[in-house]
Amino acid sequence: MVNSTTPIRVFICGSALRGQPDNHNLQSAEFLGAAQTQPFYRLHSVDNGWHPGIYRTETDGIAIPGEIYALTTEQYDHLNASEPPHLYPAPVDLADGSQAIAFLYPEELIIAHHWPDISAYGGWAAYKAATPSDL
Repeated sequence: MVNSTTPIRVFICGSALRGQPDNHNLQSAEFLGAAQTQPFYRLHSVDNGWHPGIYRTETDGIAIPGEIYALTTEQYDHLNASEPPHLYPAPVDLADGSQAIAFLYPEELIIAHHWPDISAYGGWAAYKAATPSDL
């Protein structure tokens, strides 16, 4: 069980990034800085660009850029409740050797739905900037 006074480090790499439409879901969480994962992950556009789906892979992974926030238990619970279906919290390995919680998406659902791999864009914000807003 998490101590309610200990901040929860969360890696954000999608629609809750600063400047993205769901950043408000972080409430007043403390922004700790930019970060990126180790190159062990793939990034997909889920449900026609509604949100990203990342998962860990043993081959052909990339380093996904994002942001680290310190959330209270209440902020974390709010964020978790606001996440789209099928996303689940799990630790991710960051480039600096530390870990943080991120919301991953099941690889088997990405494969089953043929969600496009957008890893080459270099991150969710870059993908959204490069694609039409009606996606």
